[in-house]
Amino acid sequence: MRHALLPLTLFYDGACPLCQAEIIYLSSRNQQGLLRFVDINGPEYDPQVVGVSCEQALARMYGQMEGREAIHGVPVFAEAYRRANLPVLAWLFSQPLLRPIWNLSYRFFAKYRHTISGLIGPFFLRLAKRVSHSKSTSI
Repeated sequence: MRHALLPLTLFYDGACPLCQAEIIYLSSRNQQGLLRFVDINGPEYDPQVVGVSCEQALARMYGQMEGREAIHGVPVFAEAYRRANLPVLAWLFSQPLLRPIWNLSYRFFAKYRHTISGLIGPFFLRLAKRVSHSKSTSI
């Protein structure tokens, strides 16, 4: 028996091109409307309501399921990919044996995201926009 998925809000760094690319891609896969996106640098983000400071949100990936407390780290990716109908990625990010690798990788990325994004972000941002545009025109 499958359980209904609760909507998930992802809190992301809108100043990071690579983060933007991921959000654009997930948005294009959000056919069921189970994902919502909030830029932690924007006026919609309220640290008091979420219970997560901007500094914390910049250091780790945070999400919040409707009516629940915020979650952080690798589980956020697994939940987001599940809602975006990306079962292979959801499975990979939910495997306990892989979690230390994902945690280490994301910690490194979070620390150097602006440098990494400066190098490869524009390419992935263009790619995500192209994929998103081609999906919207083929519907």
